[in-house]
Amino acid sequence: MTTTVDATRRPGRLRLQGVSQRQPPASQRWRLLPTLVLVAGALYCLLPVIWVPMAATKTGAELFTTFTLAPGHGLIGNLRELSAYRGGQFWRWMLNSAVYTGFGAALSAMLSAVTGYALAKYRFRGRKLVFNLLIAGVLVPQITLAVPQYLLLAKVGLAGSYWSVLLPSIFSPYGIYLARIYATAAIPDEMLEAARLDTASELRVFRSVAIPLMLPGMVTVFLVQFVAIWNNFLLPFIMLSDDDRFPITVGLYTLLSQGASQPALYTLVITGALLSTVPLVALFLSLQRYWRLDLITGGLKG
Repeated sequence: MTTTVDATRRPGRLRLQGVSQRQPPASQRWRLLPTLVLVAGALYCLLPVIWVPMAATKTGAELFTTFTLAPGHGLIGNLRELSAYRGGQFWRWMLNSAVYTGFGAALSAMLSAVTGYALAKYRFRGRKLVFNLLIAGVLVPQITLAVPQYLLLAKVGLAGSYWSVLLPSIFSPYGIYLARIYATAAIPDEMLEAARLDTASELRVFRSVAIPLMLPGMVTVFLVQFVAIWNNFLLPFIMLSDDDRFPITVGLYTLLSQGASQPALYTLVITGALLSTVPLVALFLSLQRYWRLDLITGGLKG
């Protein structure tokens, strides 16, 4: 008798389970909504990235008559006109940007490494106050410091020179903060004590022990500063008056402002914007191996 009841109830139970597992069509449509929003946001962000290289390949006529993502036939001509503009002024701007970013990012990475290491591994009076001031410096927008920096550098006669753009780029509160956090996690205190027991000086300990362990963090600070200095516009725009010292951002702005009276310059601006991204992409691709090495080292330690 029990077997008969179980046999009669089991199909009904299976049918109820099948009904409960089915999702109504309205619920499935609502589940697709977040995916559609993310896809729309991705297309919105990628559209300018795709449009710039496509627009750089078009002639002036193609650029102003059609708006498509199809490539044009004027890339070589645009590159020639851009290179010939004012006797190669564009490449002068690119060289200036390379000088500002190369020296500024390298010096900033070294200063951040030294300062972050000192804040992480030394105990001294006022250490917490210094770190809190750094946090406050991270929160202050850099745009608010451009005019005071100009007044200070003009007071000592450096406004308008290469130093007026290079010196403010060396000190980075955010880079020091990153270096301090990285040094705390990556450098064991036992290793430093062992080096000191071997009668190594503090400079030798920093150079031989700390720097190799902090190298991935220093590369990160270098990349962050490189991108920030390369894309910086307001500081060199305020500091510099000679267009021979302009970086690429200010140089392209001058071309864009002249495009109102000379529309043919718009194609040069777009081509120059495309070329200005090449150093950034090349730098990221060449330095990403340091991050891979850091991930592998962390995995081995774990």
